[in-house]
Amino acid sequence: MAQTAESAPLPNPLIIPLGDHGLLVRFAIALSDRANLATVAFARRLREQMPEGVTEIDPNLVSVLLKYDPARIAFDQLAGEVRLLIGSPDGRKGARPKRYRIAVIFGGEEGPDLDEVAAALKLAPSAFIAEHNARPLRVLTTGFAPGFVYCGFHPEHLELPRRSSVRPLVPAGTVLFAAGQTAITATSIPTGWYVIGQTDFRNFDAERDPPTQLREGDEVLFEAAKK
Repeated sequence: MAQTAESAPLPNPLIIPLGDHGLLVRFAIALSDRANLATVAFARRLREQMPEGVTEIDPNLVSVLLKYDPARIAFDQLAGEVRLLIGSPDGRKGARPKRYRIAVIFGGEEGPDLDEVAAALKLAPSAFIAEHNARPLRVLTTGFAPGFVYCGFHPEHLELPRRSSVRPLVPAGTVLFAAGQTAITATSIPTGWYVIGQTDFRNFDAERDPPTQLREGDEVLFEAAKK
């Protein structure tokens, strides 16, 4: 049986130097469920077995950036340790991810694009909300802006490209939809995603340590808020 793009083995990740104190591990060029799962698993392994000299890790959708102190470890040595970690088994494969329930006010002034999204997907707005909330989504990564959360993946029948135009600014707590994902803003930002709702949940608090609550690999179950 021929292998599909999702079932074919991932290529060996690239290990790339970034400046004089950065090392990037890139699992794929394009976003896919399998590439993100590999990224999430590797970031988790790093946190459990942080190499000496690494000062910070920054997981992205398909890559992980390691920042390190070159006075404590050389790039080649760190790259060797990273290769060993990539090849080591994930000791927490059976661990249950943390799950968060996030209430959303869908449509209306809080979600002005909901009707357009539902119509594009040939669904009634209520049917879209039910489909959107039917299953938990994985936190793919956080970033782009402080506390910004990418959650995925929706099934193919809910996939929709981003908007052709950009909104100049949406407030914190805006729930966005596009590209098979749902995102949540934690600060005011411009966006080309569809605005489908608003939530009281904020994934960024500068006074908290760490400042973000959600982490890659966690699960989010969206639900309609009671008005």
